[in-house]
Amino acid sequence: MQIQTPDWVKHAVFYQIFPDRFAKSQQPRKRLLKNASWEDWHEMPTLQGYKGGDLWGVIEKLDYLQDLGINAIYFTPIFQSASNHRYHTHDYYQVDPMLGGNPAFKELLDAAHERNIKVVLDGVFNHSSRGFFFFHDVLENGPHSPWLDWFKIEGWPLSPYNGEFPANYVGWDGNRALPAFNHNNPEVREYIMEIAEYWIKFGIDGWRLDVPFEIKTPGFWQEFRDRVKAANPEAYIVGEVWGDSREWLDGTQFDGVMNYLFAAPTIAFTAGDRVDIDQVKDRSYSPYPPLFAPEYAEKIQHLLEFYPWEIQLTQLNLLASHDTARLISIAGGDKPSVELATLLLMTFPGAPSVYYGDEVGLAGKLDPDSRRGFPMESNWQRDVLDYHKQLITLRHQYKCLRTGSYQVLYAHAATYAFARILDNEELIVILNVGSAASQVTFEVTGLQSKPNKFLYGSAEIEWTGEGESQLKLDIPPRSGCILGMG
Repeated sequence: MQIQTPDWVKHAVFYQIFPDRFAKSQQPRKRLLKNASWEDWHEMPTLQGYKGGDLWGVIEKLDYLQDLGINAIYFTPIFQSASNHRYHTHDYYQVDPMLGGNPAFKELLDAAHERNIKVVLDGVFNHSSRGFFFFHDVLENGPHSPWLDWFKIEGWPLSPYNGEFPANYVGWDGNRALPAFNHNNPEVREYIMEIAEYWIKFGIDGWRLDVPFEIKTPGFWQEFRDRVKAANPEAYIVGEVWGDSREWLDGTQFDGVMNYLFAAPTIAFTAGDRVDIDQVKDRSYSPYPPLFAPEYAEKIQHLLEFYPWEIQLTQLNLLASHDTARLISIAGGDKPSVELATLLLMTFPGAPSVYYGDEVGLAGKLDPDSRRGFPMESNWQRDVLDYHKQLITLRHQYKCLRTGSYQVLYAHAATYAFARILDNEELIVILNVGSAASQVTFEVTGLQSKPNKFLYGSAEIEWTGEGESQLKLDIPPRSGCILGMG
Protein backbone atom coordinates (compact mmCIF):
# COMPACT_ATOMS: atom_id res chain seq x y z
CA MET A 1 0.00 0.00 0.00
CA GLN A 2 1.32 3.41 -0.94
CA ILE A 3 1.13 5.72 2.07
CA GLN A 4 -0.14 9.21 1.39
CA THR A 5 0.30 12.15 3.75
CA PRO A 6 -0.58 15.84 3.26
CA ASP A 7 2.17 17.55 1.32
CA TRP A 8 1.79 20.93 3.06
CA VAL A 9 2.71 19.47 6.46
CA LYS A 10 6.20 18.59 5.17
CA HIS A 11 6.80 22.32 4.67
CA ALA A 12 4.98 23.55 7.78
CA VAL A 13 6.34 25.25 10.87
CA PHE A 14 3.63 24.97 13.53
CA TYR A 15 2.85 27.28 16.41
CA GLN A 16 0.90 25.81 19.31
CA ILE A 17 -1.61 28.21 20.88
CA PHE A 18 -3.38 27.80 24.22
CA PRO A 19 -6.20 30.26 23.42
CA ASP A 20 -6.92 31.59 26.93
CA ARG A 21 -3.28 32.68 27.31
CA PHE A 22 -1.97 33.85 23.93
CA ALA A 23 -3.69 37.15 23.15
CA LYS A 24 -6.59 39.28 24.36
CA SER A 25 -8.17 41.42 21.66
CA GLN A 26 -7.11 45.07 21.79
CA GLN A 27 -9.94 46.18 19.47
CA PRO A 28 -13.25 47.08 21.10
CA ARG A 29 -15.56 44.19 20.25
CA LYS A 30 -19.21 43.71 21.04
CA ARG A 31 -18.92 40.53 23.00
CA LEU A 32 -19.80 38.53 26.05
CA LEU A 33 -18.02 39.24 29.31
CA LYS A 34 -16.35 42.42 28.20
CA ASN A 35 -15.54 43.31 31.81
CA ALA A 36 -15.32 39.83 33.29
CA SER A 37 -13.16 39.27 36.34
CA TRP A 38 -10.26 37.73 34.47
CA GLU A 39 -7.09 36.82 36.32
CA ASP A 40 -4.29 39.31 35.84
CA TRP A 41 -2.60 38.43 32.54
CA HIS A 42 0.95 38.56 33.91
CA GLU A 43 0.36 36.85 37.25
CA MET A 44 1.03 33.14 37.82
CA PRO A 45 -1.81 31.15 36.24
CA THR A 46 -4.06 28.95 38.35
CA LEU A 47 -5.71 25.65 37.52
CA GLN A 48 -9.21 27.12 37.36
CA GLY A 49 -8.78 30.78 36.44
CA TYR A 50 -9.30 32.41 33.05
CA LYS A 51 -7.10 35.16 31.66
CA GLY A 52 -9.48 36.07 28.86
CA GLY A 53 -7.48 35.36 25.71
CA ASP A 54 -9.69 35.17 22.60
CA LEU A 55 -9.61 34.43 18.89
CA TRP A 56 -9.84 38.10 17.91
CA GLY A 57 -6.59 38.51 19.81
CA VAL A 58 -5.05 35.77 17.68
CA ILE A 59 -6.23 37.57 14.51
CA GLU A 60 -4.39 40.70 15.72
CA LYS A 61 -1.23 38.59 16.17
CA LEU A 62 -1.23 36.95 12.73
CA ASP A 63 1.25 39.50 11.35
CA TYR A 64 3.60 38.64 14.22
CA LEU A 65 3.27 34.91 13.49
CA GLN A 66 3.80 35.45 9.77
CA ASP A 67 6.91 37.53 10.48
CA LEU A 68 8.22 34.69 12.68
CA GLY A 69 7.83 32.32 9.71
CA ILE A 70 4.86 30.37 11.07
CA ASN A 71 2.59 28.82 8.44
CA ALA A 72 0.45 26.50 10.58
CA ILE A 73 -1.31 26.88 13.94
CA TYR A 74 -2.34 24.08 16.27
CA PHE A 75 -4.95 25.21 18.78
CA THR A 76 -5.61 23.36 22.01
CA PRO A 77 -9.43 22.97 22.30
CA ILE A 78 -11.61 25.93 21.38
CA PHE A 79 -15.10 24.45 21.82
CA GLN A 80 -17.49 25.54 24.55
CA SER A 81 -16.37 24.26 27.92
CA ALA A 82 -16.21 25.10 31.63
CA SER A 83 -12.43 24.95 31.94
CA ASN A 84 -9.64 27.28 30.82
CA HIS A 85 -8.03 24.48 28.79
CA ARG A 86 -11.38 23.39 27.28
CA TYR A 87 -10.72 19.65 27.36
CA HIS A 88 -14.12 19.38 29.15
CA THR A 89 -16.28 19.81 26.03
CA HIS A 90 -19.87 21.02 26.40
CA ASP A 91 -20.74 21.46 22.73
CA TYR A 92 -18.64 20.25 19.83
CA TYR A 93 -20.46 22.49 17.36
CA GLN A 94 -19.90 25.76 19.24
CA VAL A 95 -16.64 27.64 19.60
CA ASP A 96 -16.55 28.93 23.17
CA PRO A 97 -18.35 32.31 23.42
CA MET A 98 -15.50 33.52 25.66
CA LEU A 99 -13.20 33.09 22.65
CA GLY A 100 -15.62 34.94 20.36
CA GLY A 101 -17.80 32.03 19.26
CA ASN A 102 -18.16 30.63 15.75
CA PRO A 103 -18.12 34.10 14.08
CA ALA A 104 -14.69 34.96 15.55
CA PHE A 105 -13.36 31.56 14.50
CA LYS A 106 -14.65 32.03 10.93
CA GLU A 107 -12.97 35.43 10.81
CA LEU A 108 -9.73 33.93 12.13
CA LEU A 109 -9.81 31.05 9.67
CA ASP A 110 -10.31 33.40 6.72
CA ALA A 111 -7.57 35.76 7.92
CA ALA A 112 -5.14 32.87 8.46
CA HIS A 113 -5.88 31.31 5.07
CA GLU A 114 -5.34 34.67 3.35
CA ARG A 115 -1.81 34.49 4.74
CA ASN A 116 -1.42 30.81 3.76
CA ILE A 117 -1.44 29.79 7.43
CA LYS A 118 -3.14 26.44 8.09
CA VAL A 119 -5.27 25.83 11.19
CA VAL A 120 -5.47 22.50 13.06
CA LEU A 121 -7.94 21.97 15.91
CA ASP A 122 -7.79 19.72 18.95
CA GLY A 123 -10.37 16.91 18.83
CA VAL A 124 -11.31 15.55 22.27
CA PHE A 125 -13.27 12.49 21.20
CA ASN A 126 -12.47 9.98 23.94
CA HIS A 127 -14.54 11.73 26.61
CA SER A 128 -16.92 14.65 26.99
CA SER A 129 -17.79 16.51 30.20
CA ARG A 130 -20.50 16.66 32.84
CA GLY A 131 -21.93 19.66 31.01
CA PHE A 132 -22.21 17.88 27.64
CA PHE A 133 -25.89 17.87 26.63
CA PHE A 134 -26.29 14.09 26.26
CA PHE A 135 -24.61 13.32 29.58
CA HIS A 136 -26.54 16.12 31.24
CA ASP A 137 -29.72 14.43 30.04
CA VAL A 138 -28.63 11.19 31.74
CA LEU A 139 -28.05 13.14 34.97
CA GLU A 140 -31.51 14.70 34.73
CA ASN A 141 -33.50 11.66 33.58
CA GLY A 142 -31.52 8.75 34.97
CA PRO A 143 -32.34 5.32 33.53
CA HIS A 144 -35.08 6.91 31.35
CA SER A 145 -32.62 8.97 29.28
CA PRO A 146 -32.38 7.96 25.60
CA TRP A 147 -28.61 8.58 25.79
CA LEU A 148 -27.74 5.96 28.43
CA ASP A 149 -25.78 3.82 26.03
CA TRP A 150 -23.64 6.79 24.93
CA PHE A 151 -21.64 6.42 28.13
CA LYS A 152 -20.35 3.60 30.33
CA ILE A 153 -22.90 3.60 33.15
CA GLU A 154 -22.07 1.06 35.87
CA GLY A 155 -24.81 1.60 38.45
CA TRP A 156 -27.18 4.06 40.12
CA PRO A 157 -27.35 6.70 41.40
CA LEU A 158 -24.73 8.62 39.45
CA SER A 159 -22.53 10.91 41.52
CA PRO A 160 -20.95 13.43 39.15
CA TYR A 161 -19.74 15.86 41.84
CA ASN A 162 -19.56 14.20 45.23
CA GLY A 163 -16.34 12.26 45.58
CA GLU A 164 -17.58 10.54 48.73
CA PHE A 165 -19.69 8.27 46.55
CA PRO A 166 -18.75 6.09 43.58
CA ALA A 167 -19.32 7.94 40.28
CA ASN A 168 -21.03 4.80 38.88
CA TYR A 169 -19.80 5.62 35.38
CA VAL A 170 -16.42 5.46 33.66
CA GLY A 171 -14.53 8.75 33.51
CA TRP A 172 -11.25 9.32 31.67
CA ASP A 173 -8.38 8.38 33.95
CA GLY A 174 -10.92 7.89 36.76
CA ASN A 175 -11.93 11.57 36.55
CA ARG A 176 -15.70 11.93 37.07
CA ALA A 177 -15.58 15.36 35.36
CA LEU A 178 -14.81 13.57 32.08
CA PRO A 179 -17.38 10.84 31.29
CA ALA A 180 -15.92 8.49 28.69
CA PHE A 181 -17.88 7.84 25.49
CA ASN A 182 -19.03 4.33 24.63
CA HIS A 183 -17.43 4.12 21.19
CA ASN A 184 -18.95 0.70 20.56
CA ASN A 185 -22.31 2.43 20.21
CA PRO A 186 -22.78 3.17 16.45
CA GLU A 187 -24.63 6.41 17.31
CA VAL A 188 -21.66 7.73 19.29
CA ARG A 189 -19.31 6.74 16.53
CA GLU A 190 -21.44 8.48 13.90
CA TYR A 191 -21.77 11.59 16.09
CA ILE A 192 -17.98 11.94 16.32
CA MET A 193 -17.48 11.29 12.60
CA GLU A 194 -20.01 14.02 11.78
CA ILE A 195 -18.24 16.52 14.08
CA ALA A 196 -14.95 15.72 12.35
CA GLU A 197 -16.52 16.25 8.91
CA TYR A 198 -18.40 19.39 9.95
CA TRP A 199 -15.30 21.34 10.95
CA ILE A 200 -13.24 20.11 7.99
CA LYS A 201 -16.03 21.38 5.71
CA PHE A 202 -16.10 24.59 7.78
CA GLY A 203 -12.52 25.09 6.61
CA ILE A 204 -10.08 23.73 9.20
CA ASP A 205 -6.97 21.99 7.87
CA GLY A 206 -6.79 19.04 10.22
CA TRP A 207 -7.31 17.46 13.61
CA ARG A 208 -4.94 16.85 16.51
CA LEU A 209 -6.48 13.95 18.44
CA ASP A 210 -6.44 13.93 22.22
CA VAL A 211 -5.54 10.55 23.85
CA PRO A 212 -6.59 8.57 20.75
CA PHE A 213 -5.02 5.37 22.14
CA GLU A 214 -7.89 5.26 24.67
CA ILE A 215 -10.36 4.49 21.86
CA LYS A 216 -10.04 0.77 21.25
CA THR A 217 -13.13 0.14 19.11
CA PRO A 218 -11.88 -1.78 16.02
CA GLY A 219 -11.87 0.27 12.83
CA PHE A 220 -12.71 3.56 14.57
CA TRP A 221 -9.64 5.53 13.48
CA GLN A 222 -9.62 3.94 10.01
CA GLU A 223 -13.17 5.22 9.48
CA PHE A 224 -12.22 8.59 10.96
CA ARG A 225 -9.42 8.91 8.40
CA ASP A 226 -11.66 7.83 5.51
CA ARG A 227 -14.37 10.34 6.42
CA VAL A 228 -11.98 13.25 7.04
CA LYS A 229 -9.93 12.61 3.89
CA ALA A 230 -13.11 12.29 1.80
CA ALA A 231 -14.02 15.83 2.95
CA ASN A 232 -10.46 17.13 2.38
CA PRO A 233 -7.73 14.77 1.09
CA GLU A 234 -5.05 17.21 2.32
CA ALA A 235 -6.37 17.37 5.90
CA TYR A 236 -3.77 16.53 8.56
CA ILE A 237 -4.55 13.93 11.23
CA VAL A 238 -2.07 13.89 14.11
CA GLY A 239 -2.45 11.83 17.27
CA GLU A 240 -1.30 12.56 20.79
CA VAL A 241 0.67 9.37 21.33
CA TRP A 242 3.80 9.77 23.47
CA GLY A 243 5.60 6.50 22.69
CA ASP A 244 6.09 3.98 19.89
CA SER A 245 3.23 4.76 17.52
CA ARG A 246 3.68 2.18 14.81
CA GLU A 247 0.24 0.68 15.29
CA TRP A 248 -1.36 4.04 14.37
CA LEU A 249 1.14 5.07 11.70
CA ASP A 250 0.52 2.32 9.15
CA GLY A 251 -1.00 4.73 6.62
CA THR A 252 -4.62 3.81 7.43
CA GLN A 253 -5.06 6.00 10.54
CA PHE A 254 -2.93 9.05 11.44
CA ASP A 255 -0.49 11.05 9.32
CA GLY A 256 1.75 11.57 12.33
CA VAL A 257 1.91 11.87 16.12
CA MET A 258 3.23 14.46 18.55
CA ASN A 259 6.82 13.29 18.40
CA TYR A 260 7.85 13.07 22.07
CA LEU A 261 10.24 10.29 20.98
CA PHE A 262 12.20 13.11 19.32
CA ALA A 263 11.77 15.57 22.21
CA ALA A 264 13.01 13.29 24.98
CA PRO A 265 16.49 12.36 23.63
CA THR A 266 16.97 15.85 22.16
CA ILE A 267 16.47 17.42 25.60
CA ALA A 268 18.60 14.72 27.28
CA PHE A 269 21.42 15.47 24.81
CA THR A 270 21.31 19.29 24.78
CA ALA A 271 20.38 19.95 28.43
CA GLY A 272 22.19 16.90 29.84
CA ASP A 273 22.65 16.96 33.60
CA ARG A 274 21.01 20.40 33.83
CA VAL A 275 17.58 18.73 33.54
CA ASP A 276 15.39 19.47 36.57
CA ILE A 277 14.09 15.97 37.30
CA ASP A 278 11.04 17.35 39.15
CA GLN A 279 9.83 18.85 35.86
CA VAL A 280 10.00 15.59 33.90
CA LYS A 281 9.48 12.69 36.30
CA ASP A 282 6.11 10.92 36.12
CA ARG A 283 5.66 12.28 32.58
CA SER A 284 5.08 10.02 29.60
CA TYR A 285 8.48 10.80 28.10
CA SER A 286 12.03 10.59 29.47
CA PRO A 287 14.39 13.51 28.77
CA TYR A 288 16.91 11.96 31.17
CA PRO A 289 19.42 10.52 32.00
CA PRO A 290 21.87 12.73 30.06
CA LEU A 291 22.92 11.44 26.63
CA PHE A 292 26.23 11.79 24.84
CA ALA A 293 26.41 12.12 21.07
CA PRO A 294 26.74 8.37 20.26
CA GLU A 295 23.61 7.47 22.27
CA TYR A 296 21.74 10.42 20.79
CA ALA A 297 22.69 9.33 17.26
CA GLU A 298 21.56 5.80 18.04
CA LYS A 299 18.17 6.93 19.37
CA ILE A 300 17.57 9.29 16.43
CA GLN A 301 18.52 6.68 13.82
CA HIS A 302 16.30 4.15 15.58
CA LEU A 303 13.43 6.68 15.52
CA LEU A 304 13.97 7.36 11.81
CA GLU A 305 13.63 3.63 11.13
CA PHE A 306 10.38 3.34 13.11
CA TYR A 307 7.98 4.72 10.51
CA PRO A 308 7.72 4.94 6.72
CA TRP A 309 9.48 8.02 5.28
CA GLU A 310 6.19 9.59 4.15
CA ILE A 311 5.06 9.47 7.78
CA GLN A 312 8.41 10.75 9.13
CA LEU A 313 7.94 13.89 7.04
CA THR A 314 4.55 14.60 8.65
CA GLN A 315 5.43 13.94 12.28
CA LEU A 316 4.72 16.86 14.63
CA ASN A 317 8.10 17.48 16.27
CA LEU A 318 8.25 19.46 19.49
CA LEU A 319 10.35 20.34 22.53
CA ALA A 320 7.49 21.38 24.82
CA SER A 321 3.70 21.60 24.91
CA HIS A 322 0.86 22.49 27.30
CA ASP A 323 1.33 18.99 28.80
CA THR A 324 5.01 19.48 29.74
CA ALA A 325 7.13 22.06 31.49
CA ARG A 326 8.79 24.54 29.15
CA LEU A 327 12.28 23.61 28.05
CA ILE A 328 13.97 26.65 29.61
CA SER A 329 12.53 25.57 32.99
CA ILE A 330 13.38 21.90 32.41
CA ALA A 331 16.96 23.02 31.69
CA GLY A 332 17.19 25.05 34.91
CA GLY A 333 17.22 28.37 33.02
CA ASP A 334 20.15 27.38 30.77
CA LYS A 335 19.64 29.29 27.50
CA PRO A 336 22.19 27.38 25.35
CA SER A 337 20.27 24.15 26.04
CA VAL A 338 17.19 25.67 24.43
CA GLU A 339 19.08 27.10 21.46
CA LEU A 340 20.85 23.79 20.75
CA ALA A 341 17.59 21.85 21.02
CA THR A 342 15.85 24.36 18.74
CA LEU A 343 18.65 23.95 16.20
CA LEU A 344 18.01 20.19 16.21
CA LEU A 345 14.23 20.72 16.02
CA MET A 346 14.40 23.02 13.01
CA THR A 347 16.75 20.72 11.08
CA PHE A 348 14.92 17.42 11.69
CA PRO A 349 12.55 15.66 9.23
CA GLY A 350 8.91 16.36 10.08
CA ALA A 351 7.04 19.55 10.99
CA PRO A 352 8.57 21.51 13.90
CA SER A 353 6.15 22.95 16.45
CA VAL A 354 6.89 25.97 18.63
CA TYR A 355 4.89 26.25 21.87
CA TYR A 356 3.62 29.85 22.14
CA GLY A 357 6.06 32.06 24.01
CA ASP A 358 9.04 29.71 23.73
CA GLU A 359 10.30 31.90 20.89
CA VAL A 360 10.58 34.89 23.25
CA GLY A 361 12.07 32.99 26.19
CA LEU A 362 8.89 32.42 28.25
CA ALA A 363 9.58 30.15 31.24
CA GLY A 364 7.14 27.81 32.96
CA LYS A 365 7.28 24.74 35.15
CA LEU A 366 4.63 22.01 35.06
CA ASP A 367 0.94 22.86 34.56
CA PRO A 368 -0.47 25.37 35.35
CA ASP A 369 2.81 27.33 35.21
CA SER A 370 3.57 26.20 31.63
CA ARG A 371 0.39 27.96 30.51
CA ARG A 372 1.32 31.55 31.38
CA GLY A 373 0.05 34.60 29.55
CA PHE A 374 2.14 35.55 26.49
CA PRO A 375 4.62 38.20 27.71
CA MET A 376 4.60 41.91 26.91
CA GLU A 377 7.07 42.95 24.25
CA SER A 378 9.28 44.67 26.83
CA ASN A 379 9.80 41.23 28.45
CA TRP A 380 10.76 39.38 25.28
CA GLN A 381 14.24 37.92 25.04
CA ARG A 382 15.28 39.34 21.69
CA ASP A 383 18.21 36.98 21.19
CA VAL A 384 15.87 33.98 21.53
CA LEU A 385 13.41 35.48 19.05
CA ASP A 386 16.26 36.24 16.63
CA TYR A 387 17.59 32.70 16.50
CA HIS A 388 14.07 31.28 16.12
CA LYS A 389 13.50 33.59 13.14
CA GLN A 390 16.89 32.73 11.68
CA LEU A 391 16.38 28.96 11.96
CA ILE A 392 12.79 29.08 10.66
CA THR A 393 13.94 31.19 7.69
CA LEU A 394 16.65 28.64 6.86
CA ARG A 395 14.14 25.80 7.08
CA HIS A 396 11.87 27.57 4.58
CA GLN A 397 14.84 28.46 2.39
CA TYR A 398 16.40 24.99 2.09
CA LYS A 399 14.18 22.18 0.91
CA CYS A 400 16.72 19.60 2.10
CA LEU A 401 15.94 20.65 5.71
CA ARG A 402 12.31 19.69 5.09
CA THR A 403 12.32 16.64 2.85
CA GLY A 404 15.98 15.70 2.43
CA SER A 405 17.57 12.52 3.80
CA TYR A 406 19.19 12.60 7.25
CA GLN A 407 22.71 11.19 7.52
CA VAL A 408 24.74 11.09 10.73
CA LEU A 409 28.34 12.08 9.92
CA TYR A 410 29.96 12.05 13.35
CA ALA A 411 28.90 11.32 16.93
CA HIS A 412 31.52 11.22 19.64
CA ALA A 413 31.52 12.55 23.23
CA ALA A 414 29.72 15.92 23.07
CA THR A 415 30.05 16.52 19.32
CA TYR A 416 27.33 15.56 16.85
CA ALA A 417 27.25 16.24 13.11
CA PHE A 418 24.77 15.24 10.44
CA ALA A 419 23.88 16.13 6.87
CA ARG A 420 20.55 16.88 5.23
CA ILE A 421 20.68 15.99 1.56
CA LEU A 422 18.22 16.53 -1.30
CA ASP A 423 19.55 16.10 -4.84
CA ASN A 424 22.48 18.55 -5.06
CA GLU A 425 21.42 20.59 -2.02
CA GLU A 426 23.52 19.58 0.97
CA LEU A 427 23.81 21.10 4.45
CA ILE A 428 25.87 20.00 7.44
CA VAL A 429 24.65 20.66 10.99
CA ILE A 430 27.19 20.46 13.83
CA LEU A 431 26.67 20.72 17.60
CA ASN A 432 29.01 20.75 20.55
CA VAL A 433 26.90 20.32 23.70
CA GLY A 434 29.99 20.11 25.94
CA SER A 435 31.29 22.82 28.24
CA ALA A 436 34.71 22.89 26.53
CA ALA A 437 35.64 23.67 22.93
CA SER A 438 35.77 20.60 20.68
CA GLN A 439 38.54 19.92 18.15
CA VAL A 440 37.72 16.97 15.92
CA THR A 441 38.47 15.69 12.44
CA PHE A 442 36.29 13.14 10.67
CA GLU A 443 35.84 11.55 7.28
CA VAL A 444 32.78 12.74 5.33
CA THR A 445 31.27 10.30 2.87
CA GLY A 446 28.08 10.46 0.85
CA LEU A 447 28.29 14.19 0.04
CA GLN A 448 29.05 15.61 -3.39
CA SER A 449 29.90 19.10 -2.09
CA LYS A 450 32.15 20.51 0.60
CA PRO A 451 29.88 22.88 2.55
CA ASN A 452 32.04 25.67 3.97
CA LYS A 453 29.80 28.72 4.40
CA PHE A 454 28.20 29.48 7.76
CA LEU A 455 24.46 29.84 7.42
CA TYR A 456 24.06 29.78 11.20
CA GLY A 457 26.49 29.96 14.12
CA SER A 458 30.25 29.86 13.80
CA ALA A 459 33.29 27.63 14.27
CA GLU A 460 36.67 27.12 12.66
CA ILE A 461 36.48 24.59 9.85
CA GLU A 462 38.79 23.24 7.16
CA TRP A 463 38.40 20.53 4.55
CA THR A 464 41.61 18.46 4.62
CA GLY A 465 43.04 15.09 3.71
CA GLU A 466 43.13 13.27 0.42
CA GLY A 467 40.55 14.75 -1.90
CA GLU A 468 39.55 17.07 0.94
CA SER A 469 37.30 14.31 2.32
CA GLN A 470 37.94 15.16 5.97
CA LEU A 471 36.29 17.94 7.92
CA LYS A 472 38.46 19.50 10.60
CA LEU A 473 36.50 21.41 13.24
CA ASP A 474 37.14 23.64 16.18
CA ILE A 475 33.73 24.41 17.63
CA PRO A 476 33.12 26.55 20.72
CA PRO A 477 31.45 25.07 23.81
CA ARG A 478 27.65 24.87 24.02
CA SER A 479 27.17 25.95 20.43
CA GLY A 480 26.00 24.76 17.03
CA CYS A 481 26.25 25.76 13.39
CA ILE A 482 24.89 25.02 9.93
CA LEU A 483 27.20 24.81 6.93
CA GLY A 484 26.07 25.32 3.35
CA MET A 485 27.73 26.07 0.03
CA GLY A 486 29.43 29.44 -0.37
